[in-house]
Amino acid sequence: MHCMSAKMVCETKIVADEHEAIAGSKKDSMIVSSSQMWTSSPSAHERKDEKRNQVFIREFEHSDHEEVRRIFNEGIMERIPNSAFRGLKQQTKIQFIYAFLTVMCYVMTKSFILTFCTPFILMGARYYYSRNFILNYLDCALHTDMADIEAYYMKPTGSCFWVAVLQGQVVGIVAAHGREDDNTVELRRMSVDSRFRGKGIAKALGRRVLEFAMLNNYSAVVLGTTAVKMAAHKLYESLGFRRVGENEDYTLPGMTRSLLERLFFQIRYSRYRLQLNEE
Repeated sequence: MHCMSAKMVCETKIVADEHEAIAGSKKDSMIVSSSQMWTSSPSAHERKDEKRNQVFIREFEHSDHEEVRRIFNEGIMERIPNSAFRGLKQQTKIQFIYAFLTVMCYVMTKSFILTFCTPFILMGARYYYSRNFILNYLDCALHTDMADIEAYYMKPTGSCFWVAVLQGQVVGIVAAHGREDDNTVELRRMSVDSRFRGKGIAKALGRRVLEFAMLNNYSAVVLGTTAVKMAAHKLYESLGFRRVGENEDYTLPGMTRSLLERLFFQIRYSRYRLQLNEE
């Protein structure tokens, strides 16, 4: 049996610190702020500020559903411009094709105006396709596991869903989905409210999943991500994950891999793994 009582690993009280290195294989669940490293006793004002900035990681409750969906929706919507524009930096072949099309536009039309407009048209097409496919992905998620978090994550053995709470407000989310076939836990749905980023909340959420996996004797934690920003990849690496695979042309729900899709929407899917115990 893999899973202990969910209430035994339910709540972790932390003080989040963006700059602390967190080792992914340790079981301790507290992140100590830099202010706590001083030997002198903090003043009443400092204690008040510290308490106000404490982040609590607790299990999902039914009343959290609206805020959880809002944070998840916000995080997915950010991927539209990231995939359309930031993602182009990773696609050397597509950059060459776009440059070729721009040159050909001038060769065929001899129009400086049309040639000048071509890159903007290409970027507009990228945004259009990125928006369509990512909205399809969002709709799929909101009608599957994110439609009934309690049924999908809270009731099954070996799975759980947590929220990060700061000053009484839900500011982050993460899920763990146990996989009995290979004795691993999948880290899923991690997202932090954009207004509260840079406080180490994402690290704390990731740490919570690792603690859950170790306490329940899973051999490894795995995850897959299409994140374009390097900050997301650095976060996983700081937690101890190692990249074990990459798909340069990942297919989202609803994609047909037509020529136009390949020209205007490509997304990289990276797989990470953190080995906890020998299988």
